[in-house]
Amino acid sequence: MARKYSKSASKDVEREMHAFKRGKLKSGKGGKGGMVKNRKQAIAIGLSEARKEGKKVPRKRPSKK
Repeated sequence: MARKYSKSASKDVEREMHAFKRGKLKSGKGGKGGMVKNRKQAIAIGLSEARKEGKKVPRKRPSKK
């Protein structure tokens, strides 16, 4: 079975999680955004970065609210 996510996409998520755990991860434009306080949000940021760089990541699913 083929991988759903590329290894480099996993690295992007890992990097964002590291920043999140250190309390350094922000969301928003130009570093003015608020601190990320949610694991799922940190993972979503990592996947979003990977998508922007054209890495192998499945399409976005609608969020459950």
